[in-house]
Amino acid sequence: MKILLPVDGSPHSTRAARYLVKHWPVDASVTLLNVDLPLRDSISGRLDAASIARFHADNGRYALRSARRVLTHAGHLHDELLLVGDPGSEISRVAQRGRYDLVIMGSHGRGSFKSLFLGSVVMKVLSQSRIPVMVVR
Repeated sequence: MKILLPVDGSPHSTRAARYLVKHWPVDASVTLLNVDLPLRDSISGRLDAASIARFHADNGRYALRSARRVLTHAGHLHDELLLVGDPGSEISRVAQRGRYDLVIMGSHGRGSFKSLFLGSVVMKVLSQSRIPVMVVR
């Protein structure tokens, strides 16, 4: 089974990683994914490309850290992918193009009312993905 585990460094992502190691065998193919939001033009216009790349790489490594620890401790080998863009769209795109069998995501559980105003990565992935999505709360 090929599983995509998008993470953002939150406790909710760590909970999704723990759920994965508890319910899927060690031989499952797992990819940890972090999608960092692009910098605003007012900020990126003042930085060189190398500084921007370093900023996103540092954010991505930090976001993967906790889930990586959970997977490694349980003996799950995994790949890691760091991207920059709209998280919901990028997660859906990677899941489709990578031919994953399942996407497992942690939910912040803000509820539908707040999601209406704040947006929700999970809701966007659910609406765009053709791949099954499991939401861990």
